[in-house]
Amino acid sequence: MSITENVARVRAQIEEAALRAGRDPKEVLLVAATKMNDAARVREAIEAGVDVCGENRVQEMLEKHAQGAYEGVPLHFIGHLQKNKVRQVVGLASLIHGVDSLALLEAISREAEKRSLRQDVLLEVNIGGEASKSGFAPEEIPAALEAAAGFGGIFVRGLMAIPPICASPDENRPFFLAMRKLFVDNGRKKYDNVSMDFLSMGMSGDFTEAVACGAGMVRVGTAIFGARNYSK
Repeated sequence: MSITENVARVRAQIEEAALRAGRDPKEVLLVAATKMNDAARVREAIEAGVDVCGENRVQEMLEKHAQGAYEGVPLHFIGHLQKNKVRQVVGLASLIHGVDSLALLEAISREAEKRSLRQDVLLEVNIGGEASKSGFAPEEIPAALEAAAGFGGIFVRGLMAIPPICASPDENRPFFLAMRKLFVDNGRKKYDNVSMDFLSMGMSGDFTEAVACGAGMVRVGTAIFGARNYSK
């Protein structure tokens, strides 16, 4: 199937999952995970109606941005961001997903302040408590949001998570529900530099389950572009 057909199918699945959960489908942003897809394919996804483009790799993002690949939609950085790459992403990506430590939060804030701007970010939660993954433990989120008040160059817009790899999408439901509770509970509190607007969770294999559990953003790559060829 073409990218256009795939986007339409993903949109239909999001709509069905949202309506079944009593939600408005318009509450859910479709982030096209564009890693390893060239500028032409990215443009095709934009024309097909994705809401956002999300890149995982800094160099790839810079190259495609120079080619005008993302024109027409916001650009998010959705990969693991190293502190030595912060200056290349701040101000270019409208939202940085996956801020996984106070040190990275501080580095982003410092770079943003140099440029007299505030960078929107999401805090990454290691919702499965996996040693192989970065991110804040769920119980660390209130303290992290408190700390965010001291960083004048950032604005926390919500939370994101990648749950453990499971055999079937419904096995991720407990993790998605735990994220939703964390998001709602912390959204009731008032912090400076924080507005809990976005809950980013769900990818190609489990985005419908994530939507049913309250995701406001889903990051979809393979279901839009097809399987990536990592041998290249």
